[in-house]
Amino acid sequence: MNSVAMLVTPDGEWMHPDSDAFFAALGNRDPDYDAVTFAVKNLGFIKFSVIGRSIVEIELHPRNTALPAVLAVQQQMQPSHLTLFRIRYFDTTWHSEITASSEQAIVRLSQLTAPQFVEPVRQRFLVEPREYSHLFDDEDNELRFMAQKWRMSLGHFDSTLIPFAIKHHLLSRIMIIGVRGGAADPVYRFVGDSHSTWLDQQYHSSIIGERLGNIPDRDYGEWASQFHKDVARTGQPRFDCVTAAIEGQPTIYKSRYERLLLPWSTGGAEILVTVCNRRLRDETEPASPLGGADISDIRNSSKSA
Repeated sequence: MNSVAMLVTPDGEWMHPDSDAFFAALGNRDPDYDAVTFAVKNLGFIKFSVIGRSIVEIELHPRNTALPAVLAVQQQMQPSHLTLFRIRYFDTTWHSEITASSEQAIVRLSQLTAPQFVEPVRQRFLVEPREYSHLFDDEDNELRFMAQKWRMSLGHFDSTLIPFAIKHHLLSRIMIIGVRGGAADPVYRFVGDSHSTWLDQQYHSSIIGERLGNIPDRDYGEWASQFHKDVARTGQPRFDCVTAAIEGQPTIYKSRYERLLLPWSTGGAEILVTVCNRRLRDETEPASPLGGADISDIRNSSKSA
C-alpha cells in the first residue's frame, strides 16, 4: 500500500522528511538514527501520512507540539475525502486511536494538545486526584457504573443515559453541566435532588441554565467550573476526592466526597459533563457548621474518615 508522508514544523510549515530544510531544522545533515521519530518526540514536529487512498495517520507528542503545527494539520484535514483517521501520540509510550470522522479527529487533536491544566487553589477546597481506571475494579463503589457506561458509549451522550442512571440509583447524585468552546462559562443542565443538601432548596429548583458561578458560594462555583472546563476541553475523565467547606445559609456546609467527571459529546458545539458524587460519610449525617475551622481541620477530618 502506497504511503506519502510529510512533516509539519512547530511554526506550521510543511516539509518533506528527506528535504534539506528538514535536515537543517534537525541540525544534522547525516543522522544515524530515526530522524523523523526524533523530531516528532523531541522537536514538536507532526508527521502527516496518507496511506493508500483512504487512511490518514498523524503522529505527535502532544506536550511538545505548538499550536501553529496543530492548526496546519487540522486545516489539511477539513476538506478531506479520506475515510479513516489514525492518531498516534506519545507520552511515556505510544498510544493509538482511530476514528472514521475528520471532525472527530480534529476535535481529538485539540483535546490532546490543550494546555496542561493547573488546578485552582482555594483555602476552603482540597482536591486529591485518584486513578480513574481503579474504579472498574472497585465493586463496592457505585460510581463505577457511570464509568462503565461512559466507556461503553464511547463518550457519546444519548437518551439511554438517564434510564441507566435511574436503574443504578444514581440519578439524584448526578449533575449535568454544559460546556461550550471559547470563553463561555459552564452552565447547569440538570441537577439531581441530592444536591439540594448544599444548595438552597429554592435556588436548587431554579438553577437550570445558570452559570456555575451564579450560586450562593460564588467562589466554590467558579473553582468547580475550572475542572469542568478542563474535562470538556481534553475529553478525558477525572476522578477526585474533594473536601469542601461551602458557604450557605445559615451555616457553612462541610463535605468530603468522591467526584467523577465524565465528558460526553453531543454531535453539536456543546460538551456535556456529568458530575456524579459519592459521599464519604454517612448520607444521613446532617450538615454541621465549621465555625472558626479552616482547611487544616478539614485535612484532619479527611485523614480520619
